[in-house]
Amino acid sequence: MNRMFGTDGVRGIANTELTCEIAYGLGRAGAYVLTEGTHKPKILVAKDTRISGDMLEAALVAGILSVGAEAVMLGVIPTPAVAHLIREYNADAGIMISASHNPVEYNGIKFFDNKGYKLRDELEDEIQRIIENNFEGVPTPIGNALGRSYVKTSALDDYVNYAISTIDVDFKGLKIALDCANGASSTAAVKAFEKLGAEVHVIYNKPDGTNINENCGSTHPEDLQEYVVSEKCDLGFAFDGDADRCLAVDEKGNLIHGDFILMMCAKHLKEAGKLKDDTLVVTVMSNLGLDIACKREGINVIKTKVGDRYVLEEMVKDGYVLGGEQSGHIIFLDHNSTGDGLVTALQVAAIRKKENKTLSELASIMKELPQVLVNAKVPNDKKNIYLEDEEIVEAIKNIEESLHGVGRVLIRPSGTEPLVRVMLEGENQEEIDKMANDLVNLILSKI
Repeated sequence: MNRMFGTDGVRGIANTELTCEIAYGLGRAGAYVLTEGTHKPKILVAKDTRISGDMLEAALVAGILSVGAEAVMLGVIPTPAVAHLIREYNADAGIMISASHNPVEYNGIKFFDNKGYKLRDELEDEIQRIIENNFEGVPTPIGNALGRSYVKTSALDDYVNYAISTIDVDFKGLKIALDCANGASSTAAVKAFEKLGAEVHVIYNKPDGTNINENCGSTHPEDLQEYVVSEKCDLGFAFDGDADRCLAVDEKGNLIHGDFILMMCAKHLKEAGKLKDDTLVVTVMSNLGLDIACKREGINVIKTKVGDRYVLEEMVKDGYVLGGEQSGHIIFLDHNSTGDGLVTALQVAAIRKKENKTLSELASIMKELPQVLVNAKVPNDKKNIYLEDEEIVEAIKNIEESLHGVGRVLIRPSGTEPLVRVMLEGENQEEIDKMANDLVNLILSKI
């Protein structure tokens, strides 16, 4: 059986790969699995600004109502708003219709449980099993046992007010630029920063259903970088389509990615005595510069596999409060159960205001080491060759020794393609480029 669910829900091109039939099935099976035994369960449904959102929402809601559950329609709001509002509204589950940073033709359906967490694999597999077994055993109520849907008009404001409550300072005197990716943060982010007294300058906040992520947002922050400088802003923030991630831009127009944001926030929380066990959770792909800065600041680093769900798992297990990825997917577990772009932006702006230092000064806590990533095409059955072939193992050891502790080799087999990714970090870009390509050629010569 092919798994319907990827690392972040069910995703595909809307109306071909992700059809109304699939959305209906997911609504029906999801409502049943997530609320079994609950009297008249309540499920929140939200979407980003994609044109296909209306179509998929209609099908999804029909599926939810068909098993006698109630659908609360939140309209266009960020993904993290759904995770938070599940708890605030005491709902049984939540569903977000979004394909995050993907182009407009894609869409996705992502579930959250009654605590606002993304579903465990077993629950996703159970939803798929029910769909593939043609909904066997799923009730089909009639009459007044059917579900109803209604629109919750206060959802956006409820989320904005919660996001604002995560900081204890206003932004009067700060000039802040926002790039909303023509996505789900287009209203929420602007409202939040204006409420806090910032002078807000905004680009890409005019969604028309087709322009989400189009040469804008966290995947294309170049316009924001120029805009911050030309408008003489103190700092800027770029969100992705569903606003669960955020990157910053300093006053000089430099991009401040997730590793820098995590480092600044970790230091700030540690100094306030709020960083549990002085520990930060990141993935193996975070830059070695982060490790060096953390060591200097007395912050422990725990590394997980790539993917925000693994970061979150590690955080929940031991109660750590801060974790995330270079992509700007940052989790403040004291505030929300998933990456939250708006909360991240507010935290960074709050540190900028409290410390009264420029963002470039704050970001200088960490020096990013040069990085190179080269893919080697290898058959699936040879993906472990870098662990098994003695000459390759020896070559990796020699590279690491020659980097004198200020660099590393990281090799990751792809989970979806027949290739291994060879990543090197070190102090000299030219040197690591050559080392990486030599290593890839050695691997390929053994295939």
